[in-house]
Amino acid sequence: MDYTTVFGTLGGLFLIFAAIFTGDEGNVAMFLNFQAFLLVIGGTLAATTIAFPSRELMTISSVIGRVFDNPKTEVNAIIRYITNCQERLRTGGHLALEHMAGKAKWSPIKKGLHLIADGADNETLIEILTIEQRAIEEHHRIGQRIFSEMAKYAPAFGMLGTLVGLVKMLSALDSPETIGPKMAIALMTTLYGVLLSNLIFLPMVTKLERRSRIETLQIRLMIVGLVSINKDDTMMITREKMGAFLSREASGTALDRRRHSRGLSKSTDRRRR
Repeated sequence: MDYTTVFGTLGGLFLIFAAIFTGDEGNVAMFLNFQAFLLVIGGTLAATTIAFPSRELMTISSVIGRVFDNPKTEVNAIIRYITNCQERLRTGGHLALEHMAGKAKWSPIKKGLHLIADGADNETLIEILTIEQRAIEEHHRIGQRIFSEMAKYAPAFGMLGTLVGLVKMLSALDSPETIGPKMAIALMTTLYGVLLSNLIFLPMVTKLERRSRIETLQIRLMIVGLVSINKDDTMMITREKMGAFLSREASGTALDRRRHSRGLSKSTDRRRR
């Protein structure tokens, strides 16, 4: 479980509500408006349904679930599972490997173990798992696009609700007692739209983008381990290969960051000159 997602969302909501409801004028009821909430949520969901086919919308639940996984814990679990599979292969043969494939919770490992048990060579193994990797990357990109569009729709429907509320208010100027409730709808829809966009949808886009990069790294780590099993390497060699792969990736990421930082510094210096 990635608790930063949970704590960030709950902490953000708590601080916003604390800022709204504290003070002499704090009143929970004045910030709760079912009509405004229904207009923003209903409009956002309707627009999203129009924009994306049902096949892509059905992926949302699985994409959201991946956001709450802990990547570090998963990497360690992947390494342990692959080495356990290698041990079972040595003691129980390909039949034991098929059994381990049935228990694997990662689709690339499940597919890779079945391929090894069927006698596939490493070239075929890498080719098929690379296709699997691209499919998972596209799966995450779909989730990012959906939440990115929802982040646009929510404030737009908030503004639409504001216009609806203003029209109702202006049409009832001869009844001063109704101006307040209608103005509340006009303002609360904008509040709800901005809140949903900036606290839920946009952070989800960023989280999914980072999660996609991590999951791509995990699949490449799986490929390294599965190829090592197929080469009949020892368990120590397999573990060392996966550890070396992670170290190389971490070094490459740090190098890219330093290059990016130097590039920004040079461009800043040129602007100053």
